[in-house]
Amino acid sequence: MSTIHPTAIVEVGAELGADVRIGPYCHVGPHVALGAGVELMSHVVVAGHSRVGPRTRIFPFASIGHQPQDLKYMGEESRLEIGADNLIREYVTMHPGTRGGGMLTRVGDGCLFMASAHVAHDCQIGNRVILANNAALAGHIVVGDYAFFGGQAAVHQFVRIGQHAMIGGVTGVERDVIPYGMVIGDRARLTGLNIVGLQRRGFSRDEIQALRTAYQMIFGEEPGTLASRVDEVADRFPDVRPVQDVIAFIRADSSRGLVQPKAANGG
Repeated sequence: MSTIHPTAIVEVGAELGADVRIGPYCHVGPHVALGAGVELMSHVVVAGHSRVGPRTRIFPFASIGHQPQDLKYMGEESRLEIGADNLIREYVTMHPGTRGGGMLTRVGDGCLFMASAHVAHDCQIGNRVILANNAALAGHIVVGDYAFFGGQAAVHQFVRIGQHAMIGGVTGVERDVIPYGMVIGDRARLTGLNIVGLQRRGFSRDEIQALRTAYQMIFGEEPGTLASRVDEVADRFPDVRPVQDVIAFIRADSSRGLVQPKAANGG
């Protein structure tokens, strides 16, 4: 049985899974679906065509699923899908997609969104991602699994963030960040690899060493174009999955270019 506080409003048409708990002064819209074991602490609003996965917990004053902050949005019935086992803390905002971005914002499983974090329209967020306090993602951003965003980090629309990347606090990111990369700065610059994160997540010493070598070959003082250096790395490490992740990321189509070390960025 679900538990709904007498002061909460659950609109007719909302779908509630087993053991959902809805605290004081929450508002759940008529097109919302809450999975089994979801908990809304208090003063939480879940609106629009939003689906919240099992065992996700949403803390007071979060606003989930209201219309995006996009002047091109014209009321289309776009969606927000949030996976299982997420923690969404106080004052977090998440918005559904738009016609211009595929009509869907998606959040994976096991993520942590600290207080006042923001996920804008049409973002695609992987699993086990962490946004620290006040981190903000603009529209159309793609984030890989296990990426970490420090407090007050801000990411430009259409940027891609690779898996296991680390974005430092108070960092503005205008270009794509390679998988396993670490960036910092008022305008982000690549400062190396997220070695601590790799070690914590069980990557082998050989994999980490291969990544170090590949990083130096791609972003060091080697001669030739970026494309030629990437080709050389791909040939040298054909069977090292993390290195191939980086190669595939760099070769993929993108409208934003890559965050590189300071000199390569022209700074």
